[in-house]
Amino acid sequence: MADIVTIGIIVLYCIMLIGIGGWASRKINNTEDYILAGRSLGFWVFTILMVASICSGMTLVGVSGFGYTSGWPGIWEQIAVPMAAAFCITIFGVKLHRVGRENGYMTLEDYFAHRFESARELRGLSALAGITVSLIYLVGQYTAISIVLIWLFGIEHWQALIIAGIIITAYTVIGGLYAVSWTTLIQGLLLIGGVIGITPILIAKAGGLTHINQVLAGIDPNLIQPWFPSPPYAAYAYATPEFLFSFGILLMVGLACAPHVINNVLAARKSQYFKWSPLIAFVIYLVVMLLVKFAGFAVRVLVEEGTVVLPAVKNAQDFAFIYGVQYAAPNVFIWGIFAVIVLAAVMSTTDRLMLTIGTMFSWDIYKNILHPDATDKKVLTISKISVFLAAGISLILAINPPEMLAFLIWMGIGVMLSTFAVPILAGLYWRGATTKGALAAMCVGLIGSGVFGYYHQYVAKFPVHFSLYAVSLALLAMIVVSLITKKNSQKALDETMTGWYIFK
Repeated sequence: MADIVTIGIIVLYCIMLIGIGGWASRKINNTEDYILAGRSLGFWVFTILMVASICSGMTLVGVSGFGYTSGWPGIWEQIAVPMAAAFCITIFGVKLHRVGRENGYMTLEDYFAHRFESARELRGLSALAGITVSLIYLVGQYTAISIVLIWLFGIEHWQALIIAGIIITAYTVIGGLYAVSWTTLIQGLLLIGGVIGITPILIAKAGGLTHINQVLAGIDPNLIQPWFPSPPYAAYAYATPEFLFSFGILLMVGLACAPHVINNVLAARKSQYFKWSPLIAFVIYLVVMLLVKFAGFAVRVLVEEGTVVLPAVKNAQDFAFIYGVQYAAPNVFIWGIFAVIVLAAVMSTTDRLMLTIGTMFSWDIYKNILHPDATDKKVLTISKISVFLAAGISLILAINPPEMLAFLIWMGIGVMLSTFAVPILAGLYWRGATTKGALAAMCVGLIGSGVFGYYHQYVAKFPVHFSLYAVSLALLAMIVVSLITKKNSQKALDETMTGWYIFK
């Protein structure tokens, strides 16, 4: 149970978040302000928003848990995930930002409707798929927040979910992307500073990296190797060379095309930001990810030596970082600060996901498909109601948490990769991609991810991540169907800057 100092710090932090939401609400005059913060995000707000949209509960809770169980073979994650931010900004962002401003895009679905000349079918399918995958991903975020609140207050899982849902929903509904971006800036800075500050202390208390490696090697010599041998010989030894190949594609491309990440590029104030923001986002996130992974190693050693005891729950490894922080924090006040930092990390993606779900329903489905004559005020109201519903549904789904948070997060990213990667990449860079090709790719990817994911989870394990099969079929569907169906107009292709180039 948290002491009065920690509770006070956390309460002040939550009041600050809601206060930012109230401040942000005064800047909202229309739907564009609510969804895209008036396309006004400055360089650092945009860059940190990109990092924090990817830097989810997986980063502190999942990454450390993955490091705890799998050791060094999982280190490749620390390169692939930061690459997602750079990939999104460079490969997707440069074009989408320019054509988005010229054509008034509010969402990725606006781009799909324009590029593939499908105002209803592809827009609707994309929005429904986006809502589905975002809900899956959101369940993982609420699970991570629950882990933190259970640790802090000693409350029940369902109570933690309700508290988290109320706080995040409040400032997201009130302030839209203005609130999300500014709270994310604060949360991101807290996360970066906190991880850099506490992880070296935790590593030192575990005896340093040399001692950590010695202990890990004593548990299993392969824990200090670049990867596990193939085929896997234990449940934790799945990071084989073939799995890591698919894992790199999953994290770099799948996260880059996630709706809550890619929509951020439409909100940047200037296209000049895309020159340096990919490199800065990559470096910042690389440092954070490596340190968190090392923290997982350190806690594994502390547990093996009996210094730290994790809770007796099925997903005990997901508590590695927060129990490590508790052990390494020198006093109660510092512990309270780091409790806020851990909470900030898992909140920073959750709010963006909720806003994205609300946007896809209110703008893409309600406004552009069901009620084209809906007023701006009505769309804003529907968006806020949708955020509430997204929170409620994901909280219900999160009641029974997975054995390892990382698997749930990877499943959500896998569905994103399978569904969106091929239509986005083909749409931006292949003038031969057609409307029916995009529809086929999206349907095959979405259905395929469900089929292969179910088979991998409940029938037999694949040697690679299940999404590699689904995205490969989606690519095949895009190529075959596009070659035999009607091409899109040259006008649409030119207006959306379609072609084998990034800059023009």
